[in-house]
Amino acid sequence: MKEYAFGIDLGGTTAKVGLFTTSGKLLEKWEVSTDTSNNGAHILENLAAAVQQKMQEKGLSADKVEGVGLGVPGPVLDSSIVPIVCANLGGWGNRNVSIELSELLGGIRVLVGNDANVAALGEIWMGAAQGCRSAVMVTLGTGVGVGGGVIVNGKVIDGAHGAGGEIGHITVNPHETAVCGCGKRGCLEQYSSATGVVRCMKKLLDANPDTACTLRGKDFEAKDVFDAARAGDALAAREVDEMASTLGMALANIAATTDPEMFMIGGGVARAGEVLFNPLVRHYKEYAFQSCKETPIKAASLGNDAGIYGAVRLIVGA
Repeated sequence: MKEYAFGIDLGGTTAKVGLFTTSGKLLEKWEVSTDTSNNGAHILENLAAAVQQKMQEKGLSADKVEGVGLGVPGPVLDSSIVPIVCANLGGWGNRNVSIELSELLGGIRVLVGNDANVAALGEIWMGAAQGCRSAVMVTLGTGVGVGGGVIVNGKVIDGAHGAGGEIGHITVNPHETAVCGCGKRGCLEQYSSATGVVRCMKKLLDANPDTACTLRGKDFEAKDVFDAARAGDALAAREVDEMASTLGMALANIAATTDPEMFMIGGGVARAGEVLFNPLVRHYKEYAFQSCKETPIKAASLGNDAGIYGAVRLIVGA
């Protein structure tokens, strides 16, 4: 195997890029703005330029680079094709990313994965689930998203349509009237993302107008809800408990399907700490199949770097 590899985690605002050794040591990381203009027409050429500039700067010829791994915010088929238009990339998608980026890089091998699956791969390689063969990662975003990555026996479960691990779109409330960003109703994402926590907290405040709450009348974020619950606010604690119950039920259903060695919770919301994890573990055990009740639920450890680690793992583990 060659000595170096690049990992890229493509987001709607920026792409995180890392230069690694193929043994998994992160040598340098930086960010590139994501140009979503003209339906994202310039995204791949900008990523190629970022890699080529770093190779030039470090004196790396193509014969020293094993490949480039890329995590993207959408389904991926056959480690190469993004089959749908990705709204947060300006309408970019419907393309064979592996071939296009490889051609821009002069033939360097490129493999592509869904960003949440890739983050899970990073955590199982160098993070919280190191040493596990099977693990599930749930990313609770600071925005509207809940991502997921499922790894069974060392392999990412991406599925027939590239939609394996779309945990955020498990239906948890068939009676929900609000529409999820995916077009369905009652998705986990509507309750467990940062935006979902705020939405549900506002509904709780409206439904309990006579109950005192430190958040009432304020413009608040998900972090404020968790902080209020931690400080003893009863209504905020109720929202956190309901959110943890919903998420715990979803994890229990996943456990009954994949039976992982560990669940990892990542993303901005996961930084809430024990005020989230304690009720989450309790509710998970209430819902879980007997054999899976003691499956640990831990915070992911690589933070925002999980995606670039996992993108490199696509290349060196392939």
